[in-house]
Amino acid sequence: MFENFTKTTIKTSGAEIVTVKGGEGPPLLLMHGNPFNHLSWHKIAPRLAKEFTVVCTDLRGYGDSSKPPGGGDHSDYSFRAMAQDQVEVMETLGFTKFFAAGHDRGARVLHRMCLDHGSKVLKAAFMDMLPQHHLLNNVTRQWGKFSWHWFFMVQDYPTPETMMGADPEFFIRRKLSKTDQGTSFFGPEALADYIRCIKNPDVIHAMCEDYRATFGIDLDMDTADYDAGRRVDVPSLILWGEKGGVGRNHDAAQVWSRYANRIVRTATVPSGHYLQEECPDETYEALSSFFRA
Repeated sequence: MFENFTKTTIKTSGAEIVTVKGGEGPPLLLMHGNPFNHLSWHKIAPRLAKEFTVVCTDLRGYGDSSKPPGGGDHSDYSFRAMAQDQVEVMETLGFTKFFAAGHDRGARVLHRMCLDHGSKVLKAAFMDMLPQHHLLNNVTRQWGKFSWHWFFMVQDYPTPETMMGADPEFFIRRKLSKTDQGTSFFGPEALADYIRCIKNPDVIHAMCEDYRATFGIDLDMDTADYDAGRRVDVPSLILWGEKGGVGRNHDAAQVWSRYANRIVRTATVPSGHYLQEECPDETYEALSSFFRA
């Protein structure tokens, strides 16, 4: 799926990050969401590699990247820790400044990256994500029911780990089947790899630690930044699926206007939550045109 890409593992100050790199041109970092790995970009990364040097990673705890202990406050799965990994990966590859796009959890990593390392991010594309500071301070019955896994995976160890581990394939298929399409739009090889990974108990635990950090240390950081008036100050694309939870349940452009100062464009693609796998052509065009402009 990633022909002409080079795969390696890069050691950062806190983890070992599986990385694939290919193409030529300005550097572009792509960060996946939950419960995926770098393969979630397989439908668009080769096309983007005709214009950019594309770097796709497995976030810490996901895929085949390392899974360090979360710590008592789960801070080793905070978006700050994940963003630090990604910045160090790009520095190791020789890129001190770069474009970046993130989907779902990857977009949350990118949000924190723009706040902590804004001078390194030339442009940022946030895909089908609303800041958790907004979501967790504006919980609705509709959103809570749709995003049920947030409130399940945040529960104390070992409750979610035990239940997910009892039938991990059922869990991931159920989580990914929020529309009438089910999982039909996922490439068979990619879906098989997502299932392979979630059958690893260490992946399940790391995923839960990710969500536990979101409700604790991540929210604390975000609240401090929001109250201090700190916003993303990087040229930004806000992109979401018109049929997904963000598109149906929220005014994404209005929400993001409170968290980012330099929104260049807001746009939708005719998908649910999984933009690059459901509508790869439209997603490629949106990203390519934004980063080339």
